[in-house]
Amino acid sequence: MKLLLKENKILLFILILSILVSFVTIGGRIGVETKNKSYDIVLDYNEIKAMADQSEHDVSWWLKQFKDMGITKVGLAEENMVSLMEGTDLPINATIMDIITREADWEANYPEAFIQGLYDHGFDRYDLLIESASKETFDFVANAVKERYQPDRYFISPAEDGGFIVLDGTAKETLYSEKYKYLNSMKKGFVEKDEIVSSKLMYLNFGLLDSKTKIVKDAGMEIIPRTASYDGWNDTNYAKAVIASYQELGKVPEYMIVGGESVIGWDDGIDVAKDYITENNITIGLIENTTQLQNILQYGVNDIVKSTGYDAVRIFSVWDYIQNRYQYYGYAGAKEIENTLFRAVVERNVRLIYFKPIKEYKDQHVYVTDVEEYKTMFSNLETRLAKHDIKFGQASVMENYQVSFWEKLAMVIGCIAAAVLIIDALLAIGKKYKWLLFILGTLGVIGFYTVLPGYAEHLAAFAAAVMFPCMGILLIVKQSKEFGDMEEPSVKLVKIISKGIILLICGVAISLLGGVMTAAPISSANFMLEIDIFRGVKLAQLLPLAFYLVVYLAYYGYRTGKKNPGRLEFHDIRDVLYTDIKVWMILLAMVLGGVGYYYLIRTGHDSSIEVSNLEMIFRNMLEDHLTARPRNKEFLFAFPSILLLVYTTVKRLPLWPIIFGLASVIGLTSVVNTFMHIRTPLYLGFVRTGYSLLFGILVGIVAVVLFDVAYQLYKKLERQISKNV
Repeated sequence: MKLLLKENKILLFILILSILVSFVTIGGRIGVETKNKSYDIVLDYNEIKAMADQSEHDVSWWLKQFKDMGITKVGLAEENMVSLMEGTDLPINATIMDIITREADWEANYPEAFIQGLYDHGFDRYDLLIESASKETFDFVANAVKERYQPDRYFISPAEDGGFIVLDGTAKETLYSEKYKYLNSMKKGFVEKDEIVSSKLMYLNFGLLDSKTKIVKDAGMEIIPRTASYDGWNDTNYAKAVIASYQELGKVPEYMIVGGESVIGWDDGIDVAKDYITENNITIGLIENTTQLQNILQYGVNDIVKSTGYDAVRIFSVWDYIQNRYQYYGYAGAKEIENTLFRAVVERNVRLIYFKPIKEYKDQHVYVTDVEEYKTMFSNLETRLAKHDIKFGQASVMENYQVSFWEKLAMVIGCIAAAVLIIDALLAIGKKYKWLLFILGTLGVIGFYTVLPGYAEHLAAFAAAVMFPCMGILLIVKQSKEFGDMEEPSVKLVKIISKGIILLICGVAISLLGGVMTAAPISSANFMLEIDIFRGVKLAQLLPLAFYLVVYLAYYGYRTGKKNPGRLEFHDIRDVLYTDIKVWMILLAMVLGGVGYYYLIRTGHDSSIEVSNLEMIFRNMLEDHLTARPRNKEFLFAFPSILLLVYTTVKRLPLWPIIFGLASVIGLTSVVNTFMHIRTPLYLGFVRTGYSLLFGILVGIVAVVLFDVAYQLYKKLERQISKNV
């Protein structure tokens, strides 16, 4: 250790300085997170209405109940042809012209004046024909079409009791059925077909119905209008007409929750929407994806968020698969939906919940209409969130925190110093080559930052995510080997356990520094709002595993032992390459490969492996009783493996050290991985790691004792067999 400090004083100073820079950066982020402590709830009107229709009460009664729970905002979607036809009793209908013109005498079904006007205007199979048998309904749609859309895109033909409206569609806007086959008498495919069944024009917005806005206002609740906008029908004129309709509500909406493909006016840019939002201090929402990774893509939203200095909130929409989690995992009531909302707010920086009512488990159509279930769920949620100092009220907006270029550069240079120290520890490259590597690495980083400045934070974070676990690996392999060389196999178990615990704490501390160094460069608002995410999660987990095999070879050698432990020599690699492959080696490699593959696909934001029900129940139990849930793989598997690594090394047991060593690497990388989830507040990462370490020590002690008992029984059995022979 003294030699390390003496020979590498400057490199260690650079590394320590970069760590201090990361702590300053992290301190600024923590200051931002401590102020972001209130959440809000917006109800989905249409789904509340659908639930009311299945209950004994009307929608007004239900809105009053939710208001009594403290919820004061209702998301009210603008009407389109689908909602008018399916959600109201208004006498209106719409059909795509392809379907209408399939009948030979279709023209006979319409007034002669309309047919003449239609031919004069021109039409094709992609157009949408709207028919209304009520003047009031016709005027509602026709006026909206005139106000919002370009005159050359529609044809209006009023009648005495209603009228006709034709919207000009294109093949791009048309919706088709899935391909299907016609079969012959031998049940063999004859021809494949698909059919025109509808059009995106069915979803064009026409405004809010007065009858619905009156219900919400009479309930004393605030309307959050939701407008769905679509490409080609979303110009500046459309945006201004939408804003005019908002102004008629008499109150500026607190939030803008964009619907459809884009913000209003996107065909001509974001200026109209941005000006409306900034002039009225409206907070725009970023709707979290169904996979809970990043936000759904809506054109113009990210542009507005960036242009307003990240004056935005993340929104958790209760998707249909979440609605169905009633009595899920065997819980009574809506416990798992409550858990889902809790995690969204606490762990993912969500500050606005767009709530849709609960549905029966595995039933997409039957709502839970017991109001007590909702009262219990929201009351429990508020109580649990209060323990994290998060209060129910107006959604808080995160400050626009940005990590400077120089902070990122300082941190990545520190990682270069760490890389040089690691290389020197294995290869003893000498002072001259150490500085040559450091200078070349620094120049390479400066060049990279010059050419690709937008990737500066990604490079800094990735470098830290790899380098610090590698330093932890060097420590645990070096120290466990030294313990094994210094101690006799008969040493007391208490001494082995105590050394294992100390080594575990040191290894986790190094990885925790790596977690801070990984999180710091990507702690800007765009990452915390998940507009951008850290890339390279799986590679950052894989490289330390590969590095462990190299370090193990350097310290333990291959079969014949090591004359110079800690130095990777040519004959180490040669011995591995010249190995005669045995069947057991292939089987072991297959097992380790399978475990490694499962570990990698379970790692990261977008794992395709579902967590088992039993594991989820166990996770929820920990979540209910602890400030932050420790990671199962850390305290049940990886951290105890460090104690077992020390035990099996001291006992001179073959093969076991490499297996437990690989398992321990998973723990070191997992600690860093915790801090790659930038949306998660930092204090949770520290608390989670602390719990994992504490429980890992306890589980590790039990594991070592049980392993020792099994080993002693094995030795006893071995002696008995040798006597009998």
